[in-house]
Amino acid sequence: MRARGLLNPGAHELPPFPDASGVRGFHRLLPGYGVTPLREAPSLAARAGVGRVLVKDESDRIGLPAFKILGASWATYRALLDHVGKPVGTPLDDLAGTDVTLTTATDGNHGRAVAHVAAHLGIPCRIFVPAGLAQARIDAILGEGASCEVVDGTYEDAVATAAATGDLVVSDTSWPGYETVPAWVIEGYATIFDEIDEQIAAAGLPAPDVVLVPLGVGALGAAVAQWFRSRGLATRIVGVEPEDADCLLKSVAAGDPVEVPGPHRSIMAGLNCGRPSDVAWPWVAGGFDAFVAIDDDSAREGMRALAADDIVSGETGAAGAGALLAITGGQGDDAAVASLAVGDDTTVLLLSTEGATDPEAWEQVVHG
Repeated sequence: MRARGLLNPGAHELPPFPDASGVRGFHRLLPGYGVTPLREAPSLAARAGVGRVLVKDESDRIGLPAFKILGASWATYRALLDHVGKPVGTPLDDLAGTDVTLTTATDGNHGRAVAHVAAHLGIPCRIFVPAGLAQARIDAILGEGASCEVVDGTYEDAVATAAATGDLVVSDTSWPGYETVPAWVIEGYATIFDEIDEQIAAAGLPAPDVVLVPLGVGALGAAVAQWFRSRGLATRIVGVEPEDADCLLKSVAAGDPVEVPGPHRSIMAGLNCGRPSDVAWPWVAGGFDAFVAIDDDSAREGMRALAADDIVSGETGAAGAGALLAITGGQGDDAAVASLAVGDDTTVLLLSTEGATDPEAWEQVVHG
């Protein structure tokens, strides 16, 4: 297990906060919506030497094994409204059969979520994925009725291919001239934190001292920063990335977005991203306190640790747990340890962003 950390000297310099009102109301109307559990992980807390570990379990979100449907559904809805010239508040089902093809690039979960919304609306969907993506994730996309094309290259190559199609692109990353839809994806994730606030209050739990956030292009990270910083909370926000796809850590160190060349081959498939989203970048760069890059063994240990607390979390979802164990187990450098500053009175919040999206691999890691 390895962890490498960076303290963020530019934290808390943020853009104006967006208005995400209406997002949870939209999600409540989706078929299958329900509040996902906020679980306690006492065995993990004991191993890490912290007071409490809370895990937001996104292994079953609106019928899919990952949180991505929240951003994908809201962004697809808003993009279709713009396409047909209808106002926000129009029922989603009024957009069924819109004469358009939806397209995106993905490492698995976001693309499947877009395909799921497209299938619900009876709209064609094309998904592009990078080389090396697990067949189980491709099969899941195909199972939603979308086409799925493997691009010979990285996630960034798949993004470029999707952007060139001329279809209606619903991407969770951004580039110059394409910022609005990815910002809607970020807004869609606000439902997670609205639920967490309600759950913490209902259970009489303390607010988290530290939240560990898996980072790919930074969309979820931007949502975390917007939620916690807009409320003036002192929660320390720590991003977690694979050690060979640590584009946000390296970008913060450089002071500007930089690209980490591929191929990116971590088992944390949803985090195999080489460049930050332009829209997410100012929120992550300004709102996060620190970043930790971990190896795949740390992710595997995180999966096993969560399973010991009866939480099913895939390789990407368990990144936060893996980082917590690597750092508190003495496997991190001084900066990473300082970024967490955890002890036996610390409440840590983990975002387990997916379940067993590759069930065979999950079984092998946890029980093999």
